[in-house]
Amino acid sequence: MTSNQFWRLNHHPQGTDFAGALSLESETLAPLAQGQVRVATHWLSMDAGTRMWMGPRTDGYQPPLPLGTAMVGLVLGRVSESRDPAFPEGALVRGFGQWAEVATMDPALSGLTVLDDTVADPRAHFGELGMNAWTAYVGVKEVAAAKPGEWLVVSAAAGATGSLVCQVARNLGVRVIGMAGGPEKCRYLTEELGAEIAIDYKAEDVAARLAAVPGGVHAYFDNVGGPLLDAVLPNMAHYGRVAVCGLVAGYNSDEPLPGPARFDQVLMRRLRIEGFFIPDFLHRGAEFMPVLREWMDAGKLKVRFDETVGIENVLVGYDRMLSGKNIGKAIVKVAR
Repeated sequence: MTSNQFWRLNHHPQGTDFAGALSLESETLAPLAQGQVRVATHWLSMDAGTRMWMGPRTDGYQPPLPLGTAMVGLVLGRVSESRDPAFPEGALVRGFGQWAEVATMDPALSGLTVLDDTVADPRAHFGELGMNAWTAYVGVKEVAAAKPGEWLVVSAAAGATGSLVCQVARNLGVRVIGMAGGPEKCRYLTEELGAEIAIDYKAEDVAARLAAVPGGVHAYFDNVGGPLLDAVLPNMAHYGRVAVCGLVAGYNSDEPLPGPARFDQVLMRRLRIEGFFIPDFLHRGAEFMPVLREWMDAGKLKVRFDETVGIENVLVGYDRMLSGKNIGKAIVKVAR
């Protein structure tokens, strides 16, 4: 395949106007350089953190993408051409590549990994065995340090990471309180994911619901920041822990998200707050995978996929994820 379609970042998005910032382009693929790998994309992962890469801020966890270049995200597909013997043609791989029909990657820079091809549904490498699952496991077990019998709250609980947090915590014996928008998502939390309590942040007084939790909240897995963080902090138990995974409440603005209005509770309740970023833990994948695979095989870890079809519909899938229209993991199926 010598032709390729890819999404180019032309401008920094204004709010949620992604169609005004990105365009679908065609190109002729250049010869592959030594050490590079070319991947026929089967699925693209739609992740909230990529919104920051589109903006001009230079103080994020990754530099902004240069305007005029291909948009980048997590890619799942098969090697179609390789000049690196560690990635043979036909291998199922995952890594950070272009939003494109064919992604060209430098393995060392893109975190390219050869995957287990025996998994029945390859999408599991974006789900139960993917980065969101690793994030959930590290965040619950290590950063939030949630213990059996404790209460853990998770925001955006019906999303890709949040839904896995609910299940990981449940599997570890932790009592789960999930926050999500709307009755359908809240039913999903309690009926399918094992949350003991579901709070509809769009229709309920979050702080009042949390105030009724016996003994207070011991751990908070925060994907959102903003007003939800302010609702949680005064209702945490002394010596509670907050794992900051995402700040989606501020992703549609290029201005920094204001700090919590109830930051005083960090002192009053002797709380520990820690941000974490899963690429910092990639070297420990062999440690996490056996646990996640065991849970998946036992039916204790499941992911619902919100799948959009077609490279031309990437922005539809992206909007579904960032606006919360999805339940579970938002992906785009590129190969038809």
